[in-house]
Amino acid sequence: MQNMLDRTEEVLWSRHANPMSGWTRVPTGAVLVYAVYQRDWRLLLAGLLWAAINPFLFSPPETDDAWMTRGVLAERWWVREEERGTMGVTYPNICNTVGAMVFLYAFVAAWRRRPTGAAVATVVASGLKLWWISVLVRRFDSAQKP
Repeated sequence: MQNMLDRTEEVLWSRHANPMSGWTRVPTGAVLVYAVYQRDWRLLLAGLLWAAINPFLFSPPETDDAWMTRGVLAERWWVREEERGTMGVTYPNICNTVGAMVFLYAFVAAWRRRPTGAAVATVVASGLKLWWISVLVRRFDSAQKP
């Protein structure tokens, strides 16, 4: 059973490393917030389904040259090899932690039909996520140099 889980995880990460997978997931948060704002449960379900199946839809990348590919590889390296997790109060994980809290606020603002708060929070949360990835990429690239 564990061997099957390991193979599934390997397939997921290798396919998610395709830059098309990463970049097409970026707007997913905004779609989910918009779906809550509009009370469009079909769009919400479609967005959640997209987030779940996206990593399986793309073939593994041919190279690791793309920034988003290195972002996915860096995240895996950070969690598995550095054993740092994705959340916390130390830098850079604080960016991801605060981003998650801001994203939750975006949902609350969307539910309360506060479009400015929902939009600003979505942009800030997405920016913090991309900032976190960029820090991991720099650290990953540095660690890979001989």
